[in-house]
Amino acid sequence: MFYRRKIILALLQAFEGNLPKISLQKLLFLFTERQSKRDYDFVPYKYGCYSFSANADLVAMVGHGQLLEDQASYTKIDSENYVKLLNEKDKKILIDIKNSYSNLTTNSLIKLTYLNYQYYSINSVKAKEILTDEQYQSVLKAKPVNDKTILYTIGYEGISLEEYLNRLVKNDVKILVDVRNNPLSMKFGFSKKQLKAFSQNLGIDYLHIPEVGIQSDQRQKLNTQKDYDKLFDTYKKQNLKKTISHQEQIFDLLKERKRIALTCFEANICQCHRKHLAEAIVKLPEWNFELKHI
Repeated sequence: MFYRRKIILALLQAFEGNLPKISLQKLLFLFTERQSKRDYDFVPYKYGCYSFSANADLVAMVGHGQLLEDQASYTKIDSENYVKLLNEKDKKILIDIKNSYSNLTTNSLIKLTYLNYQYYSINSVKAKEILTDEQYQSVLKAKPVNDKTILYTIGYEGISLEEYLNRLVKNDVKILVDVRNNPLSMKFGFSKKQLKAFSQNLGIDYLHIPEVGIQSDQRQKLNTQKDYDKLFDTYKKQNLKKTISHQEQIFDLLKERKRIALTCFEANICQCHRKHLAEAIVKLPEWNFELKHI
């Protein structure tokens, strides 16, 4: 079992085996905030801090018979002592979480996280209801705002879904343009249907333009930078010359929406075709904006 799932089960165990779904997300967030290296990352969602990855793990544990789920809560139903399976630092964190928050209601936990971690409350549908006017105005000020026109590029290699989405939110990206030829991924959250849903849940539109991608059979045996450079030389000479209309489509969207992010897999921009696609767009007539890799 993944260690991160043991944390969720230990957290439930510490709270008498049952927690409301929203409370569990808030307590897990507060737990990971105390870790030197977080086992889960979170995004600003409709009820505040939320981890899509933790939710996926919860669904999996229900399927494995470790948890029981109803409409509002999760219940630990196996007999394993997961607290004993945590490392010593995490055991101490769990004790602190239990001592600090065991008497708080769900609404109290929500308010606590909203006040102390305002960024995560910027998309909340409850903030105005449970905060004072002054507190709510502080939340509104925490929302990232950017008035520049910027073409971003971003890769998801080596980072969590939530870290990836936070980079988009913090740069006030309006449209995520998926430039993979084949938008499938073994990594949670990054296949087309999932990525589209998760992005839209945070107010970011999604568009897939496969024509500007590189077919998978062309991406075999890429072991050195020289191999990548050879591939991209062919890409620039062939694909980019055939897809000018799609480049212009992206440029038009950029001028309309101001902040667009081209996305593919590789973390290293020098090993991804999105670099060369972006540079081709920069060379189009009327370009007078900024290109930034995040």
